[in-house]
Order: sequence, then structure tokens, then C-alpha cells
Amino acid sequence: MIINTARFVISNTDYRKCPGEARHEYAFIGRSNVGKSSLINMLTGVKNLAMTSATPGKTMLINHFLVNDSWYIVDLPGYGYARRSKADRDRLEGIIKNYILGREQMTNLFVLIDSRHKPQKIDLEFMEWLGENGVPFSIVFTKMDKQSATAGESQTGAYLEQLLESWEELPPVFRTSSEKGLGRDAILNYIEEMNRLPLIGVE
Repeated sequence: MIINTARFVISNTDYRKCPGEARHEYAFIGRSNVGKSSLINMLTGVKNLAMTSATPGKTMLINHFLVNDSWYIVDLPGYGYARRSKADRDRLEGIIKNYILGREQMTNLFVLIDSRHKPQKIDLEFMEWLGENGVPFSIVFTKMDKQSATAGESQTGAYLEQLLESWEELPPVFRTSSEKGLGRDAILNYIEEMNRLPLIGVE
């Protein structure tokens, strides 16, 4: 897929105020500092489309970006930022879960995982919740360039093996590097395939 245009459209905290037209949406989520904004910028080829912040956990909005005037990338707030107050964490959880469960246009949720880390409880519990609720999602390992290719394959392979101890099958998996452009074509080709499918339940 060739990206010709990508532009910011709107930010919200309520999924019911998100764009109303019937377009495929691909949402991106992960723990704070997982490299979400950098990945979105790499995929679209627009350097500062999704603003990266020096302050982890800063994003508290649902951000819509229209790509090629035909489908959306959705930047969701990061989860699990420990330095937030409990009230803020609860509010964010509501924003995230209401969007995921209520947004009929969401075709796929890309769950970002730092490839350097062993499985974290918060990620495992979140993906388990997605499975229990029948949410279509993919796993995106980020920052593959921060370690050798051999170490990266070993680390991510071990992660997936652990998942298979409790999962019957794995969702689609992508290995990426925003610095090197690794995984860009694979993710965009996957989105292109999904865009060919009809949106179910969206008028």
C-alpha cells in the first residue's frame, strides 16, 4: 500500500463523538513509552503526525488520523502508567474499553509490545480481556532495532511460546522498528487486505 496523505482529524474522550462515517479504523494501543507515536509516524510517513512526548502517559485522548481519505488510524491512550492517580487510571480505562467495545468501525486493534521485555502481567491481562470479548487484534513487537536480530527473534519467540501455553492460537504478529522501517510493509499490506472486507454493523 502507498500512503499518499495522512492528516489529523479529531480528538475525543468519548467514542460516540468519533467520526460517524463508515470507514475502517485501525487502533493502536500499548503501555506508555512503547513507541506508539513513532510507529504511527513511520507507517504513514509523516514525521510529526502523532506527537511523541518526553512525558510517558501524557496522551489521554482518542486521536483519529485519516489516511488516503479512505480509512483511519486511531491513536488510543496508553495504559498502565503507574504515576497516574487512581481516578485518572480508572477514567482512562473507561475511555479505552468503551472505544474498543463500542466502536463498530474498529476493524483491528494493534497491541504494541516492547520486544526487549519479557511478558508483563498488564499486557497479558489486557490481551486476555480482548480475547474474552471477541475483539480482533494483532500483536506488534516494537523497537526490534534496540537489540541484535538474533536476540530479537529469540526474545519475541519466547514471548509467543509463553502465550501458546494458555492460548489455542496466536493472532497476527508483526515485528517492527520505527527507526529502520521494519514491519511497515507487512502492517500496511495487512490493513489493505482488511480494507477489502465489508464493515459489519456500520451504516
